[in-house]
Amino acid sequence: MNQHPLFLRRIGIGALAFGLIAALAFVALRTGPLAPVRVTVTSIQEGKLSPAIFGIGTVEARRNWMIGPTVAGRVLSVRVDVGDVVKAGQLLAEMDPVDLDQRLAALDAALARATSIQAAAQAQVADATARRELAAINAKRNQDLAAQNFISPGALESRLQEKASADAALQAAQANLSGSAQDITRQKADRAALQQQRGNVRLLAPADGVVTSRDAEAGSTVVAGQPVLRLIDPASLWVRMRVDQGRSAGLTPGLKASIILRSQPRTPLQGQVARVELLADAVTEERIAQIAFTAPPGFTASVGELAEIELQLPQAPATLLLPNAGIQRLQGQTGVWRLTDGKPAFTPVRLGASGLDGRVQILEGLKAGDEVVVYSQKALTEGARVQVVDALVKAASGSAP
Repeated sequence: MNQHPLFLRRIGIGALAFGLIAALAFVALRTGPLAPVRVTVTSIQEGKLSPAIFGIGTVEARRNWMIGPTVAGRVLSVRVDVGDVVKAGQLLAEMDPVDLDQRLAALDAALARATSIQAAAQAQVADATARRELAAINAKRNQDLAAQNFISPGALESRLQEKASADAALQAAQANLSGSAQDITRQKADRAALQQQRGNVRLLAPADGVVTSRDAEAGSTVVAGQPVLRLIDPASLWVRMRVDQGRSAGLTPGLKASIILRSQPRTPLQGQVARVELLADAVTEERIAQIAFTAPPGFTASVGELAEIELQLPQAPATLLLPNAGIQRLQGQTGVWRLTDGKPAFTPVRLGASGLDGRVQILEGLKAGDEVVVYSQKALTEGARVQVVDALVKAASGSAP
């Protein structure tokens, strides 16, 4: 009789232990390391894709100028400010000419003196020409008289010597005249060069534009090539776009673009690909393209402003479509986890164009109706136990009061 309660007690303890073991096994199989991997799946369907390329860029000016002196000097005055609209040939700033004006005055005086020397040389040539003609006439007359024995040979030789001297004097006068002309040419060249230097201290606008930077003030000393002002042509603004190389298939000049400036997120601007750079960025693995605005944005865009660009590619034919999230890489192969009899199996696929809606074309490897894993709670393996759910994370119910 005393053993009966003990027996019941042992049975109760055994039942409790069995229940605990069963509960632990249930937890391990449902939520522990042995639990099936929760996944979300989608069914492969056929549809049309609107392929597009998305990229980020910065607004730049195709035509811009740095206005500065060709030699080191001190800034005398700056006549425009940032934001001013300037015209071609307008005086923007001026450098201190130092002694250029005095040197020009000295060259003007030297040129006037050279002109006077040339006039004197011309008079000498005229005088030497007249003396030579007279000596030639006298020599001819004495030659006739000597032939008739009216004068002695010594008198004839004296006249011939006078003619030779007159010839030499004329040659010397002509050489002086030529030298004076060459001296005038040199003086004019020196003056033109100095005049060019004098003109270089006047910094003129090379074209119509807008002042974007004022880098020096009056009294500042700048070196050759250092900009005093920077100009851009606002009609030449475009966007320097950077695109991931792996997603740049189909990037060609002429593609239509939708440009959204960071300062105007609700006002997309139209444009097109003006140029695709031959040099890509090997560090960031990006390709670079220049996107021109269809209509100049004017002052609504700022140089250096960020922009989002969407390029529309030609419409693709109807093919099988899959969310990008379902694409995986395993042992160097691109593929998907396809459910076969409730078990995941890695299936290699060949991809086509991608759309900005997160879908990609499947050209080979799958057929319509196949179930493919989109998201999984953890990395999958061949034949792993899976549990198909609507979402991996349930949305919180209710709302804050």
